[in-house]
Amino acid sequence: MADILKFKRPSLKDKARGKTLCKSGFHKWKINTDKQFDVKQGKLITIYRCSRCGTCKTRAD
Repeated sequence: MADILKFKRPSLKDKARGKTLCKSGFHKWKINTDKQFDVKQGKLITIYRCSRCGTCKTRAD
């Protein structure tokens, strides 16, 4: 006979881990150094990416 495995459903607490702070506006910004020059504006830009949710923010310095 085969062993019966019980599957554990993820709790709501585990599903929302790291996302509730971003929804409240507390992102964890890290600098993304892949692309630093904007062709349309002709300026150097800094791309920030949130390490939790993945949203991007750009600043032209």
